[in-house]
Amino acid sequence: MRGVFLDAMTMKLEELDTSALKNSLDHWDFFDNTSAAQTSERIANAEVVITNKVILDRSILAQAHKLKLICVCATGTNNIDLEAAADFDIPVRNVKGYAGSSVPQHTLALILALASRWHHYHQDVMAGRWSQSEIFCLLDHPVVELSGKTLGIIGYGELGKRVARLGEALEMRVLIAESFDGNVREKRVPLEQLQAESDVISLHCPLTEKTEKLIDHAFISAMKPGALLVNTARGGLVDEGAVADALRNGRLGGAALDVLSEEPPPASHLLLENDIPNLIITPHNAWISRESRQRLLNGVVENIQAWKRGLSTCPPTP
Repeated sequence: MRGVFLDAMTMKLEELDTSALKNSLDHWDFFDNTSAAQTSERIANAEVVITNKVILDRSILAQAHKLKLICVCATGTNNIDLEAAADFDIPVRNVKGYAGSSVPQHTLALILALASRWHHYHQDVMAGRWSQSEIFCLLDHPVVELSGKTLGIIGYGELGKRVARLGEALEMRVLIAESFDGNVREKRVPLEQLQAESDVISLHCPLTEKTEKLIDHAFISAMKPGALLVNTARGGLVDEGAVADALRNGRLGGAALDVLSEEPPPASHLLLENDIPNLIITPHNAWISRESRQRLLNGVVENIQAWKRGLSTCPPTP
C-alpha cells in the first residue's frame, strides 16, 4: 500500500518523529510541495494521500482510481472537494485540537507586544536611540497595562477558551461574543456590546459567509477608540484596507495579524507598507511549535490506522 505526502515542507518533518507515519504503510513518497499540474501524476498510484494546502478538486479525484483515503494535515478541509470525495467513496480525515497550546501562546504574545510596544523599543535600541538618551530609559511609545482592561473573544471554541483563560490570568475582564449560529448561550454578550467595551478583541471564529470581512470599517467604527485587534484565525475575517486605514488615522491603537487574505502575500500587499503604525504581522506561524506539529502528525497517523481498522473516528470539519 502506497502513500503520498504532497506538501511535506509545511511540516518540516526533519524536526519530528516520523517513524510511526513511515511504518503506517508499505511505501511513502514525500514531496516538499506540489503544484496543480503535478498533483494528478503524483497521486495516481497512491491509496493514501496527505495534503495540508494542496487542492484536491473533482477533476483530480476523478483520475485517482486507486485513492482510498485523503488525510488533511490540518483542521480545515476547504482545499478538498468533499462532495466529490463522497461521490467517489473516498473518506476525508482531518485533525483537530493539535494547536491548543501553540495558538493561544502566540495570541498572548501578540497581545502583550501590542500593549508593551516592545517591538518598537527594540527597534529604537538597535538604531542607537537608547545609547543617545539623556536619561536611563526611553518613553516614546505608550505602554498599556492589561490588568483591569477588557478582552473580547469572538469565537469560543477550544482556542478561544484558552485565550480567555490567559486573559483572566492577566486580570483582564473577558467578554464572549454571541455565536454566529443564532443560538443564545449563557454568559455571552451581543457583538455590539463587545465592540463598545473591549480594549482588546481577539478573533478565533471560523471563516464563513457570516464572518467574511467581519472586521470592516463599520465594525472598527463601533469599537472603543484606540482598542487593539488580534487575528490568529483566518485572514478573510478582516477587511485589510479598513485595518490599514484605522491604524493610520488612530482609530485602532494597534493590530497583530498572524493570517492574511492571501498567503504568502505579494510584496505589494497593502499591509506591507512601511507607514502603518503599531502593526505586527507574523507569517501564519501561531501553530508551528514543534510540539504542535508532532501532535498534528500523530493525528494523521491515527487517522490512517483507524481507517485501516475500518473505523471512522474523525469526520471532517465542514
